[in-house]
Order: sequence, then C-alpha cells, then structure tokens
Amino acid sequence: MKRLALILAAAAAIPASFPAQAQEALAKKYACLACHSVDKKLVGPAYKDVAAKYRNDPGAAARLADKVKKGSQGTWGQVPMPPNSSVPDADVKALVQWILSLK
Repeated sequence: MKRLALILAAAAAIPASFPAQAQEALAKKYACLACHSVDKKLVGPAYKDVAAKYRNDPGAAARLADKVKKGSQGTWGQVPMPPNSSVPDADVKALVQWILSLK
C-alpha cells in the first residue's frame, strides 16, 4: 500500500513538469485551441498575450485556473469564455503553467 501511495503521489506531480508539447496536447484534448492560439487572437486572446499580461502577477496561476474552471467574461472583451469544470484540476494547472511560460 505504501508503494501504491508513493506512485500515486508521483503521478499527481507529473502535470506540472510536462514538456511544452504535452501541455499543448492537453490544450488540444480539451478543445482550448478551438478559441485560442499560441500566437494570434482567435475568438479568445493568444496565449502569448495572456502570458505577457500576467507575467509579473504572482497570483496569476490561481486566478487563471479559476477562470478556466468557472469561465470568464470582460477581461479580453465581451465574448465569454465558457466554464470548463470537467477538466481535471491537475490538467488545468499544467495548462496554466504552460500558458504563463510562453514568451
């Protein structure tokens, strides 16, 4: 049982250290790229623009994760971002970390 607990704990930590390709794959998996792109505005802002806007904000990761889970409107215009409450928290965290790492 201890070994299983250690394996599960290690697995839970993996999303935060995914390579960028794996995190982009998560964006594809959850259809984020239907409205966002890495470097140009589509329906929603480009992820590089999001990263630039929040670059010096120490609370950005938590705030963006909340926006992903609950939806948002008004930060980038009046087109609402729908809530994505079915995306697992670990995947949301990995996606947000990836977005904030973009330059």
